[in-house]
Amino acid sequence: MPIAFKKKVAVMTGHCEIEEAESLFTWLNEEASRQVNLKVLTSAHTAVYQVLLANKPKVSVWPESERLFWLTKMMNNQSNVWCE
Repeated sequence: MPIAFKKKVAVMTGHCEIEEAESLFTWLNEEASRQVNLKVLTSAHTAVYQVLLANKPKVSVWPESERLFWLTKMMNNQSNVWCE
């Protein structure tokens, strides 16, 4: 399973498909203090990225993958990411 939902942290691994977006959205909205661990996330469907960008949960561990640099910047409100 690409997302392991623990009590306070959702651990996202590998590639997260569109089917994960709704469960992630619901889980994040159940409690405002919940966090995501993106350490080993490699890619995701755009719906999953939309959930992350809309909810802006606290990130316990940022992605290791350099391909996701834009996600780190967008979630930190560094809006010039598309201008680089």
